[in-house]
Amino acid sequence: MSDLRIVVGSQNPAKLEAVSAAYASFFPEVSFGVQPVSVPSGVSAQPLSDAETLLGAKNRARAAREFEGDADFWLGIEGGLQPVPDELDSYLSYCWVVVLGRQQAGRARSASYELPKAVCDLIRQGMELGDADDLIFGVSGSKRDSGGVGLLTDGRVSRSQFYAEAVKLALIPFVKPDLFPTKES
Repeated sequence: MSDLRIVVGSQNPAKLEAVSAAYASFFPEVSFGVQPVSVPSGVSAQPLSDAETLLGAKNRARAAREFEGDADFWLGIEGGLQPVPDELDSYLSYCWVVVLGRQQAGRARSASYELPKAVCDLIRQGMELGDADDLIFGVSGSKRDSGGVGLLTDGRVSRSQFYAEAVKLALIPFVKPDLFPTKES
């Protein structure tokens, strides 16, 4: 493999760092560049279901490809929330990642974690997760930095680390193409 060009449908530093870390882990012998592009997700500012979150990631990856067609990979990463089964007043936080290649596609969902009641209350009032985290924790711009996961784990897990694992999992069809049929994306 030679140099790779990766276009990410986001300008969020945590997402870009996640992509860089994942690609460096999977392709250590290859140099690559990560290009951020500002594209719409096509979903609500705070997705509140698995389907909406996945659609946001797909839309971002496709829009990145439309914006900059001369690349090797196009990625969409969308953070979302889902009600905890049997507990409608609690949410789980996670992300979906969609990776498009020239002849292959991959997708993966991250692990999830439960949000504190105070954050869930603000989300139910219409606030986005990042804004709710900032208010509860008395910080500013957490979604572009450590994220809620970083705040809740006292920095033991950053938002970029959390997302990087999902990016790695979405790359499986690219490192094991013989096990995955070519996908139209």
